[in-house]
Amino acid sequence: MTNVDVVQIEIAEEDSLRADMYDFIASLLRTEPSDELIAQVALLEGDKTPIGSACLTLSHLAKTLDNGLIRNEYVSLFIGVGRGEILPFASYYLTGFLNDKPLANLRSDMSAIGIRRAEGVKEPEDHIASLFDMMSGLIRGRFGRRFSVAEQATFFRKHIEPWADLLMRDIEAAKTVVFFAPVGTIGRAFLEIESQAFSMDGTG
Repeated sequence: MTNVDVVQIEIAEEDSLRADMYDFIASLLRTEPSDELIAQVALLEGDKTPIGSACLTLSHLAKTLDNGLIRNEYVSLFIGVGRGEILPFASYYLTGFLNDKPLANLRSDMSAIGIRRAEGVKEPEDHIASLFDMMSGLIRGRFGRRFSVAEQATFFRKHIEPWADLLMRDIEAAKTVVFFAPVGTIGRAFLEIESQAFSMDGTG
């Protein structure tokens, strides 16, 4: 997702790290991981936190699993024959249908913010990777101005918080999952941190 006039705005290191995490998770959930992305994941380091531990697991899997198997896992999980085991779209999780009211609401908010659908993107805009791209853009000020924490919280609570935690839990527990299980763990833990942080900032 992008807009016509991209403005680069300096942000605090903490916010840059938040945006990096949104970008990282989005890159893993957008499409089948490339060899380059898998090589980057293999370099991940971690610690004893839930996210750090999951990063260590993911790094180990990136080093030991065949890249083709990782990509096949993505296809089985999210695409499948006809449909994958998991449909990572807000509309589906919130209503049981694709291209439903949550997507229309998102498109309305995208228009108000100044975000337009990137050329060549076939998936509806309420795909989890697209929403994480948008959050990163709000944090980094990619859409023409700096968006306040309150504005970030409003977008998060409206378009991500109501369903993304369940999505991440479904990824963790999916029948076909190996490589993507720790991706779900990272996403779930990060979303919990974001939700708590927004509440602590007085936006709750």
